[in-house]
Amino acid sequence: MMQTSITKRWQTVIPAPIRKRHAIREGDYLVWLDDGETIKVIPVPADPIQALRGSGRGEPLVARLLASRREDRDHEQ
Repeated sequence: MMQTSITKRWQTVIPAPIRKRHAIREGDYLVWLDDGETIKVIPVPADPIQALRGSGRGEPLVARLLASRREDRDHEQ
């Protein structure tokens, strides 16, 4: 658990271990999600498309797509 304080200008500091783990740099953006009970802070990469590159590697996506299409066809008949 890490704890930070809020300044009189409503600012806070992102702890160094979290900044390093998520590669948060000066000028990056954060999204604040409030569900009424908890608050989640999500770092937004400078280039979201580049951040997703390679995230699907190792998964047989084409095979899964073809199997899903076969299932759809079977249900239609």
